[in-house]
Amino acid sequence: MSRIAKAPVDLPQGVTATIAASAVTIKGAKGTLSLPLVSGISVVQTEKKLEIKYEGMGAARTQAGSTRAHLANMVTGVTKGYEKKLELVGSAYAPPCPARA
Repeated sequence: MSRIAKAPVDLPQGVTATIAASAVTIKGAKGTLSLPLVSGISVVQTEKKLEIKYEGMGAARTQAGSTRAHLANMVTGVTKGYEKKLELVGSAYAPPCPARA
């Protein structure tokens, strides 16, 4: 198992997880997000943590770390929300050089 998949996902106060056979739903103050699970991967909730388990050494093993990362991002999304900051750097418009025309 990858090191990423071994780390549990913490559920902060106010966030709940509903685990079904084929999907995990995370619900928080900012909304609800759902993640379909790949066959061979299961999610187990212990207290306020989610742990990823997988069967065999095939595709499920390679997807375990990605599943854990998706779940952690979903928890962030329903608590803090997503934010993207743009920094625009530039100068004024300069017409093309007549020598190049």
